[in-house]
Amino acid sequence: MRSFAKMAVVAAALTVATSGTALAQPEAINITISPKFAHQVEKLGEREVDDQIADLTRELNRTLERRGALQGATLDLVITDLKPNRPTMQQMVDRPGLDPIRSLSVGGAAFEGTVTTADGVKHNVKYDYYSPTIYDSLGSATWADANRAYLRFATNLANGRFVTR
Repeated sequence: MRSFAKMAVVAAALTVATSGTALAQPEAINITISPKFAHQVEKLGEREVDDQIADLTRELNRTLERRGALQGATLDLVITDLKPNRPTMQQMVDRPGLDPIRSLSVGGAAFEGTVTTADGVKHNVKYDYYSPTIYDSLGSATWADANRAYLRFATNLANGRFVTR
């Protein structure tokens, strides 16, 4: 009986703790692929692109929740470009000459869309980031520059900068 009472107290504490953080999140984050970029999905690999959508969603949720920004907002984003720093698995299958270690390129990401705040105001957003030089990509993981783009975009939104560039 005692352990059940302790578990009930812990469960109640977790409910209170998680309910507070749930209020600090955006209401919805919807991410899709642009029709122009859709033909690239097959070349990069569907799984890789799906993982990048999940990474962008996770970074937006984490950053906005941590900062308590855009509570109740709806983010509708469209990925218009993704560039890996290293070849994806699909690219290596399609082109066996690529080396997963030595093949390196300038990576990054671009996306656009709207952010509708809780009060109903709609903000257009457009953001992209690519490494300025190949030297900035040395030692990078496959999606390092794309992940950097996600973090910078999420930080801008958390700071109230609805970037259109």
